[in-house]
Amino acid sequence: MSTDNRAVVIEDFLQKIRLINQRGVDREALEHIVTLLEDLAERRDLFNFEHFPAPVPGQGSTAFRYRLNDDGDTPTLYLNSLLPGKSTLAHNHETWAIISAVEGQEINYVYRRSDEGHEPGFTSLHLEREVIVQPGTSISFLGEDLHGIKVEGEQATLHFHLYGLPLESLNGRYGVDAQGRILNYNASQMAPSIKAC
Repeated sequence: MSTDNRAVVIEDFLQKIRLINQRGVDREALEHIVTLLEDLAERRDLFNFEHFPAPVPGQGSTAFRYRLNDDGDTPTLYLNSLLPGKSTLAHNHETWAIISAVEGQEINYVYRRSDEGHEPGFTSLHLEREVIVQPGTSISFLGEDLHGIKVEGEQATLHFHLYGLPLESLNGRYGVDAQGRILNYNASQMAPSIKAC
């Protein structure tokens, strides 16, 4: 399958998402977008490890993020590949977000934040639920929802990440470290995307 065909499929998908986004995204809209993204994840002829390789174990990087469109401040689609053992701090997204799997499993830990009794710049997190994102099981978030992830097992992941705005433009994202300290997530945790558009 040619990259031209992939670009057409991505653009067709994103046009549908832009229409939903213009009306405003709430939890109900997220459910509709999840269905569309899961349909896209079934296109393994276009989205697979052959076209979007996983990092090579032992060669430095444990995560690749491929940016699949680059059209300004609109919904942005990425394809992430994480190696087993990869995890993140709990963090928000500052915009709505959905993760859908093409290959592999990723444990998502969803948290609730409590600042009560803490000094500024610190918080407590309370685990609300765990979701294993895998083919057919996605997860969605509004901007202030918090989650962290971990990849276990022996298989790398290949997962779509769809955001209401490009990650690279979100300067207000924050993460929470093990001591409860609040950090700027993009500045302290985020590696650059690989342009694949």
